[in-house]
Amino acid sequence: MKFGRILTILAFFLLAGCFVLPCTTAANISVSTGPKDNATSLYNNGDLLVVQGEYENAIALFDLALASNTSMISKTGALLYLYRDKAYAQIQLGRYNDALTTLSAGLALYPKDPLLWNNQGYALFRLGRLPDALSSYNTAISFDQNYTTALINEGDTLSGMGRYTEAVTAYVRANETDPGNQAATAGITTAQAAAAKAAESSVQTTSIILVIAVIIIAVVAVWYLRFRKPKEPVPPEKAAEEPKAASGKKGKGKKK
Repeated sequence: MKFGRILTILAFFLLAGCFVLPCTTAANISVSTGPKDNATSLYNNGDLLVVQGEYENAIALFDLALASNTSMISKTGALLYLYRDKAYAQIQLGRYNDALTTLSAGLALYPKDPLLWNNQGYALFRLGRLPDALSSYNTAISFDQNYTTALINEGDTLSGMGRYTEAVTAYVRANETDPGNQAATAGITTAQAAAAKAAESSVQTTSIILVIAVIIIAVVAVWYLRFRKPKEPVPPEKAAEEPKAASGKKGKGKKK
């Protein structure tokens, strides 16, 4: 190999070293001296566990994140998702009261977040607190009128309360926001059938009440006409003995 070619190769490696070394050093400085956001790291790991269905472990990491310094995660907006995901994990485990506690804390910081309101409504619905659930869904929809999930949940709650006509309206609105949504379409069919059945049942109940009322009136009328005891007539001899009632007017004297 020629001596000149060797020098060229050495010069190339030397030049490359001059560029690579400073970049590596800068990266190391950034990692070692940059701000550490433990809450964000814990949240990210917890979020991965939620995706994997490991809800208990995810909740444990979310709790650690909330117990740490949340100033940085608050600035990035990820704190909202932390409350969302923690409540979601609790709901998946059926821990609805715990979820309500988490959602209440989240809503104290993010009172206009429709997803928090929707999830609160769902937890209340699962606890059987339908009027409160309906109120939460309505609040969620007030912040996002095209929130399909909240509209469907509203329809489910109204159906559970026997308010089928209103439920149909909610499902129709959900279907408008997401045409062809299977849950909304099924909800419309189910609520319409329930409304028709309820109307038919109401008519039947009214008819039965009217028939019962007519029967009672007829029985009372027959009893009155057939079994009432008539007033006994006064014997003639006894009637003659009874003094006549005196008139309250005095007789006037004849004029002379």
